Amino acid sequence: MKFTEYSKKYIPKINNAIKMVYDRKFDSVQNPFLKNYYSELKNYFLSGGKRIRPLLCIATFNAFNEKPDDIIVLPSIGVEFLHNASLIHDDIIDNDDFRRGKPAFHFRFRNYHQKYNLKKMSDIDFGNSIGIIGGDSAFFLGLEAYLFNNFDKDLNFNAINYYEQAFIEIANGVLIETDMVNQRNLTIPDYIKMVSLKTGALIEKSILIGANYAKVDEKLMNNLSIYGINLGIIFQIIDDILGTFGDEKVTGKPTDSDILEGKKTCLLIEALNKLDQKDKIRLEELIENPNMRNEDVQEVKDLFLKVDVANSCKDLAVSYFNEAKQSLDKLYNVINQSEAEFFENLLNFVLERKF
Repeated sequence: MKFTEYSKKYIPKINNAIKMVYDRKFDSVQNPFLKNYYSELKNYFLSGGKRIRPLLCIATFNAFNEKPDDIIVLPSIGVEFLHNASLIHDDIIDNDDFRRGKPAFHFRFRNYHQKYNLKKMSDIDFGNSIGIIGGDSAFFLGLEAYLFNNFDKDLNFNAINYYEQAFIEIANGVLIETDMVNQRNLTIPDYIKMVSLKTGALIEKSILIGANYAKVDEKLMNNLSIYGINLGIIFQIIDDILGTFGDEKVTGKPTDSDILEGKKTCLLIEALNKLDQKDKIRLEELIENPNMRNEDVQEVKDLFLKVDVANSCKDLAVSYFNEAKQSLDKLYNVINQSEAEFFENLLNFVLERKF
């Protein structure tokens, strides 16, 4: 089954499970602000998203069973809660006020502050404070997916262990990424190590959680891990390319934010390693300037174009695509054909995506 067909079948079920978790939380609180808070958090979660991580969890579970079973839908949403928890915090760290073309969670409460003309703290501090708590809430609510389902407690305990590992690895990846902004002479292998943690870890763990519930033989786990981590690496490389050269109307994200933040994307690292000394020094001056103007952002893009980093980074993504495909080929004889098609189709989608 193609990725789009799988999405059409399961995303409504995933969204219903997410809604159920929030409705239960909403009904458990009486305070008006808490009701507003959880309602806004639910709206944020349901405002969009490709749901790749829960879909991978579901597909992995179904791949090793005789027929699909919706019992996996509820535990699959745990990874979506963790993913969105990281996005809520990322948007605060990156000073991004929009996500998927709609207000970021912290920005929604910045608007709330302005709407009610609150006095005791600035709208920015208020929004960021609620946003930090929002990410924390999302992380802990994600655990409910493994506490209130119909699977054996030992399988749920294993899933929680994967969830914890993913949380730690995401945090480590973000910490490394934050430090990289201040580092010079970085290499593509440095970048790959970072994105393997920041992006690859949760995609890998989404697959392993599904495999855990399907009681997959341990000897098959390595190929599943290789596929997942490489899929995450490809996803982040393409995300970096779209973050600078994508169509804002399609991606829903501005194409200047990575440059303004001095984020060490694969584009920037590749450019710094390919430009001649004069242009490299100029690029470093531009990126390290905390008061960049629009023309400075365009000059950075022009330097990227000068050494064609978008295409060289796409070639890098293709190399990880090939590794993921090789690991998937080794699983073809033991997984269901419908899910084999899904995994391969998703791999192509992530490499060629425009949003």
